[in-house]
Amino acid sequence: MSLIVVGSVAYDGLETPHGSVDRILGGAATYIGLAASYFTDVRLVGIVGDDFAAEDRELLAGHGIDLEGRLFGRYERP
Repeated sequence: MSLIVVGSVAYDGLETPHGSVDRILGGAATYIGLAASYFTDVRLVGIVGDDFAAEDRELLAGHGIDLEGRLFGRYERP
């Protein structure tokens, strides 16, 4: 049996008193999938932009996460 995770896969910007990062992998589906991958097979469904980095795909795939359900799109800010 596998777990299907549907949700956000995104890049976040973080700022703390100790420093800031402009682009870091984030999104609920990303971290649910990574955590669940230690216990079961994971299939991830989420929308990602065409700027989704190869190293981030490799991170998820390296945890055995099935990425065939990802959808590519472009977010346009209003």
